[in-house]
Amino acid sequence: MRITKENTVALVVDIQERLFPHIHDHQQLKKNIGILVDGLQALGVPMMVTEQYKKGLGPTIKGLAEKVATCPTFEKIAFSCMDDEAFIEKFETEGYKTAILFGIEAHICLMQTALDLQAKGYKPVVVEDCVGSRNPENHRIAINRMLQQGILVTSYESLLFELCRFAGTDTFKTISKLVK
Repeated sequence: MRITKENTVALVVDIQERLFPHIHDHQQLKKNIGILVDGLQALGVPMMVTEQYKKGLGPTIKGLAEKVATCPTFEKIAFSCMDDEAFIEKFETEGYKTAILFGIEAHICLMQTALDLQAKGYKPVVVEDCVGSRNPENHRIAINRMLQQGILVTSYESLLFELCRFAGTDTFKTISKLVK
C-alpha cells in the first residue's frame, strides 16, 4: 500500500508533559517527532491531537504544543482514540481513510487506536521512530504485534518522502533540510 496525502490525517497521540520524561530515549523521540510534524505541516497533512487524562498527565509537551496549537485537540479517558465519540465524529466527518499515528505509549493508547482503526476498515500507519514507551521491551512487543496484525509500520523519513513523491519541488527541499 502506498501512503498518499489524500484522505489522510496524522494522529498526535498523548505526547504529554507528565509522562513524556519517563519515556525511553525521550530526547531522541522529541527530536524525531519535531521533524515529522514540521514535515507533515510542509506537506499540508492535517493533524488531530489527543491528550489522555489531561488532569493527571498534563497538556501536550512544550515545543510540540505550539506547533499543533491550531489542530483539533481531544481530551480522552479511553485508551483508544476510536472509543472517544468527539474524536470519531471529527474523523468520520472529515472523511479520512488513512491515519498516520505517532506518540505514546506504543503498547497502550497508540496500539489500541491502530488496531481499532484497522478493525473499522481504515488504514493505520505507525511511525515507529516517533513512537515510544517507558519500557523499550513494551515498545518492541507493540510494534511486533501491530506488524503481525498487518498494520503498516514505517520511519518518519521514509513517510515524509513517500508523501512528497517528487524531487525538485519546494516541499522536497524543505523535507530534505529537515531530515539532514
